[in-house]
Amino acid sequence: MRRLDLKKAQAARLGTIRDINRQIVLNYVREREPISRAEIARETELQRSTVSAIVDCLIGEGLVEEIGAGESTGGRRPTLLRLRTAGAIAIGVALTPSSTTIATSDLAGRVLRQQSFPTDPDPDRIFGRVIDCIQVFLEQKDGAIEGIGVNLPGLIDPSTGVAIYIPYFKWRDLRIAEMISSRIGLPVSVDNDANSVALAELWFGRPEVSNARDFILVLAADGVGTGIVFDGQIYRGERGAAGEFGHMIIGTHAPVPCSCGNRDCWEAFSSERATIARYLKLSGETDEARINFKELVDRALAGEANAGKSLVDMALCLGIGISNLIVGFSPEVVVVSGEITRAWRLIEDSLKQTIEHSIRRGLPSARILPSTLGEDPTLMGALSLVLASKFGSTVAA
Repeated sequence: MRRLDLKKAQAARLGTIRDINRQIVLNYVREREPISRAEIARETELQRSTVSAIVDCLIGEGLVEEIGAGESTGGRRPTLLRLRTAGAIAIGVALTPSSTTIATSDLAGRVLRQQSFPTDPDPDRIFGRVIDCIQVFLEQKDGAIEGIGVNLPGLIDPSTGVAIYIPYFKWRDLRIAEMISSRIGLPVSVDNDANSVALAELWFGRPEVSNARDFILVLAADGVGTGIVFDGQIYRGERGAAGEFGHMIIGTHAPVPCSCGNRDCWEAFSSERATIARYLKLSGETDEARINFKELVDRALAGEANAGKSLVDMALCLGIGISNLIVGFSPEVVVVSGEITRAWRLIEDSLKQTIEHSIRRGLPSARILPSTLGEDPTLMGALSLVLASKFGSTVAA
């Protein structure tokens, strides 16, 4: 039973109930479209008049549309509903150490326009370019943009939109939300990349993940980050600092230094950078610029032994950290996200064997699944910072 926080508690006023019912109806349309008003009323046990009133409001807001009549079950043919996905509603900005991607999407999360460019380590220059790109997207007027989501690899306070510390660039205390919203005039949500990808999994992931009440997202990219979902909500901790497990110690003398500078962190063993370093050592190559992680995965899938071994070693190290998370949190599911998932058939056995070996008998394990968010999960995460607010409750917790 959840303890009631009296400082934050609010009475269940009529507006609160109305918001909850609105959320229920909108999500029934999202998850089961095409669906009729009568079906929603029957499934939710809400009064048909209540459902009809909510649907009318959602249609008026441009979130839901009628698409024609369904099959009759004995009476009038029902009018079917679906999400109204015409036009852009969100802008996402996914900033990684190597590249920055900006895109617009519709309500269902489908990317409509997209642009990518190398990430400039100077914050004024990179965010100046981000703002210029956003303005171009807005000028194209292919929808009604309601908000902008931004994610970065580092410590973020989502309540203020401040990047407290981005270790790759040594950025400190950047007021990102204010910087963008003051120029664009739209609300801006900012979060850690792993948290936002976990949010995307919660709302747009496969059913085995989105239906789980507790799961952990492990994002293996330039670094290693985790997003923690408890009871269907992102757990961020004080000032968004939860989930920094990329810095837990799992060994010594890693192939590369962690973004924090140490060589004993999980990130230093399990990141894409560490895997490239192992591959270069195995293959006798010295020019790191000659290959990126995507190309390394391509070589492994084509059967190159050194590339395959490098990915297996990455999976073994990921498994060590994941086993620690399972022992500590006992989640239903652990989702692995990043380019590594393209090689899932090559690494799955090694990853799961490491985890099974470390989980003591009698303790529950967790399902280990690859993400299904597509080629760029961090972009989907950035977009979800806006889109999830459309489907989630507007009532303060």
